[in-house]
Amino acid sequence: MLLVGVGFVLTAAILFYLGETYTTEFRPAPGGTYVESVGGYPQSLNPLLGSFNDADSDVVSLVFSGLTRMGAHGEVEPDLAIGWEIDPSGITYTFHINPDALWHDGMYVTSNDVVFTVGLLQDPDYPGPRDLGELWRSVNVIKMDDYTVQFVLSQVYAPFLDYTTIELLPAHLLSDIQATDLPNLDFNRQPIGTGPFRLTEVETSEGQISAVILKRFQRYYGPEPYLENVILRFYPTPRAAFEVYQDGVVEGISRIPSELLFEAFAEEDLKLHSAPKAEMVMIYLNETITDTVPFDRTRVRQALYFGIDRQELADEVLMGQAILPETPFLPGTWAYTVEGVPRYSYDPVQSEALLAEEGWERAGLGEPLRNVAGQPLSFSLVVANEQQDIAIARALVEQWSRLGISVTVQAVPSLALTGALESRSYQAALAHLVVPGDPDPYPFWHEKQTEVGQNYAGFQHRRISEIIEQARLIVVQEQRFILYREFQQLFMEEVPALPLYIPVYTYAVDTRINGEQMGPLMYTGDRFRTIADWYVLQRRVVVSEQ
Repeated sequence: MLLVGVGFVLTAAILFYLGETYTTEFRPAPGGTYVESVGGYPQSLNPLLGSFNDADSDVVSLVFSGLTRMGAHGEVEPDLAIGWEIDPSGITYTFHINPDALWHDGMYVTSNDVVFTVGLLQDPDYPGPRDLGELWRSVNVIKMDDYTVQFVLSQVYAPFLDYTTIELLPAHLLSDIQATDLPNLDFNRQPIGTGPFRLTEVETSEGQISAVILKRFQRYYGPEPYLENVILRFYPTPRAAFEVYQDGVVEGISRIPSELLFEAFAEEDLKLHSAPKAEMVMIYLNETITDTVPFDRTRVRQALYFGIDRQELADEVLMGQAILPETPFLPGTWAYTVEGVPRYSYDPVQSEALLAEEGWERAGLGEPLRNVAGQPLSFSLVVANEQQDIAIARALVEQWSRLGISVTVQAVPSLALTGALESRSYQAALAHLVVPGDPDPYPFWHEKQTEVGQNYAGFQHRRISEIIEQARLIVVQEQRFILYREFQQLFMEEVPALPLYIPVYTYAVDTRINGEQMGPLMYTGDRFRTIADWYVLQRRVVVSEQ
């Protein structure tokens, strides 16, 4: 009995000691499935074509990877490449590929994949973005060995690293194709990539991809995700994608547009994450059609800008989901500055004064603005046939009408808007300018881009063109900043286009999902940047408090 009693005392003492010095906590555990609804359908699960479509970009971001990737703040980080060197002249870039990186079919990633992918981009028949093809055609790619590849530029080009983020295609599977074959490949619906998840199944409905099922790639070279499966389900509209969450079908919603925000806030188990997109919504003013509208006059462009209440647009139309920039660069990036930059706060009095200086006046209150020839100041504003863009356009029409300016809205499909911009067959246009990564404004505002480039306004300014030329030949960021500061000052004096707002992207996941974080977005697929940290399962572990 004495021994039994001593045993009880010792056991109690040990349990007391353990209770005082150790505790249990829950930690992420591998396994589980995350299901998300996406508004919109994929068209091509091919990284060389997927930049045109957010749904494509979402899948590509999980399945593929490039030599580098964009960090949360727009800086270039290693991905398939473990590092690189740039020669002192700024002409030659040497990349070293991770020898542990594998394609999802088990083959190793090598320099051959880089040379093959770049070769498709360099093909004059490449069906992707024109500026991407033009850039790569000026670069010589050299295979040094199986895991070393070199890029030799024709001249110094500071933004070049941004272009190395393009995801690679497998040479061992596609080496016999040409660039013209890219849109019609079976590969586009059965892709083999190098990313953290491999595609295992594609579901279709009426010819559309309705869902993709992705499984964790066990031999991924980067941090291994906790999630075992990711399923993306596609729906025709953001509302439809939201409603399937309400029905309990999914745990996440790819995008919550402003018109659904109040309903999303009402969902108790829904967590909302917001971040600015690498995109600027601008009003382009076509300076090449001076016979119908006076957009070639700086004071007229300034007057139009003073006549816009951007804060009202952000509050009333966008439900606060917008950031208002003061220059054509993205706020928060290294090149953005307001030092010495003219400001255009809403000022209808100043707007009327500038218009009067240009000969546009009203006969009385409520009358339209007319010039000395009696012609009214009127123009058409072409916009994409999207609910939010149309709402913004209508608000602009109402604001400008207070000044006596008559504007009609012309809503067209997105491709038709792009066509109108490229052919310069518009008067004014509401457009989304995507500006991920390096802020180089050459494609958009250099005078040589007025006819075939993206200088859709037809804007020509010799000093601005000189600044742009010099900045892309300098690799020292501090020196580029000095030039870009002057660029922003001159641009906002001339306002060849009117910067309206930076869209804020809102993403939602259920409280059952843990570990998700979201920073600034270059593309919508960047919401998965931290996917390795997401988890749905947990395990209990004993830990010491000492």
